[in-house]
Amino acid sequence: MYREADGSNLSIMLKTARTLLTAAPLIVLPTLAADADVQTGITSVGPAVFIFMIAAALLLMLVFRSTTNHAARFLTARIGQRRIKSALKKLSPNVLHDFILPGAYGGLAKVDHAILTAGGILCIQTKHYNGIVFGGEDEPQWTNVDGVRRRRFLNPIIQNEGRSRALRQVVPDVPVANLVVFTGAVEFTSAPPRNVIHVRNLESFIAKFVFGPSKVKDWDTAWLTVKAAVISDASAKKDLQAQVLFT
Repeated sequence: MYREADGSNLSIMLKTARTLLTAAPLIVLPTLAADADVQTGITSVGPAVFIFMIAAALLLMLVFRSTTNHAARFLTARIGQRRIKSALKKLSPNVLHDFILPGAYGGLAKVDHAILTAGGILCIQTKHYNGIVFGGEDEPQWTNVDGVRRRRFLNPIIQNEGRSRALRQVVPDVPVANLVVFTGAVEFTSAPPRNVIHVRNLESFIAKFVFGPSKVKDWDTAWLTVKAAVISDASAKKDLQAQVLFT
């Protein structure tokens, strides 16, 4: 198995805290039972009460698990996004985040990140997952298995290609490359495509990436053209949201 796991201390701490929180109802159950002076004799009503308390504790454990899992995913996703932005900022002053462009085939396209390098523009889409991810480069959907949770999501390479084409439409003479960056403690069942990496490899990937031939002579003008094409009005954001809901 090809590992791209983020082994940071924070991930370990979050996992430990999540385990303790989800187990809390079962940990306090014996104390509650003792305080209630529960009887466990065959002829007493104690067993019924005790079973009820076990059921309640299990229910609370499920609620806690759902809540803590959601909170952990949200927190680590935010940390991953901050990590990407920090890495891109170190590499170039010409970076855009979370911006909208006219779609290559109509509609609108939301780009997660774009960075201007010495040879072209990298159009970056971010995905946050824990657990195992698998899927082929040409498969329409990929799969994530995190514990007992299994979910399918759109192939991020194909998804981000539409956004890359939106950028190419704005600056047709500038090479634009499609890059997918995963955050979280993720593992791949096999080596992912070359343009799918983990966030901790982002800086080295960009430093070594080589674009094809370019006709661009004035990179500043090219980047200004991209910035000028960004749609920032509130109505565009509403239209994009409607577009996402419709699809």
